[in-house]
Amino acid sequence: METIKNIYCVGRNYRLHAAELGNDVPTKPMIFDKPTHALAEAVGNVIELPGTRGELHHEAELVIHIARPYEAGVSLEQMVDKIALGIDFTLRDVQSDLKKAGHPWLLAKGFRNSAILTPFHAFPGVDALQNTDFSLLKNGEQVQRGKISDVIFDLMTIIAYISDNFGLDQGDIIYTGTPAGVGPIADGDVMTLVWGEENWGQFTAKLK
Repeated sequence: METIKNIYCVGRNYRLHAAELGNDVPTKPMIFDKPTHALAEAVGNVIELPGTRGELHHEAELVIHIARPYEAGVSLEQMVDKIALGIDFTLRDVQSDLKKAGHPWLLAKGFRNSAILTPFHAFPGVDALQNTDFSLLKNGEQVQRGKISDVIFDLMTIIAYISDNFGLDQGDIIYTGTPAGVGPIADGDVMTLVWGEENWGQFTAKLK
């Protein structure tokens, strides 16, 4: 896997996902990050994940790779050179407790192997990006499906917001939000990430 500088994630960027968790729809992008130690590539391998800290939920997402620093007026094609699919794994029980206490989400979001990533593919163009569904299969059954045109905050809004508030540069990646259908995984589940009809990455979860 190539070197990734920063991992930014967008929370609650699909209305149905916000609703399924009983969360308010945000009025501005909700951004959090993960440490680079969270990265794990889905290439037909076995990936170890925590199995003793409550329910572990999958959140499938489109991931964009940043090609250059942001400047006002640049296009999406100039900012993004490639895309992947990913899973933002979340320890849901841990997150619920942290939210109740008003604490940051890092323990629920930033553990090792919590940022699953397929190999990258060249940016397919804005039209293909807007019109192609991505999906997550669990043991061959589709559990999540969405497309980037359904997000609350579009990609350039997210890019500008992250750049203004945190900085953004070549080698950073952004997990752009998850559609409805998040849910728990179990030991031995085979997870497959699909772009359109193409299998982009697969792994077997080993909970321990």
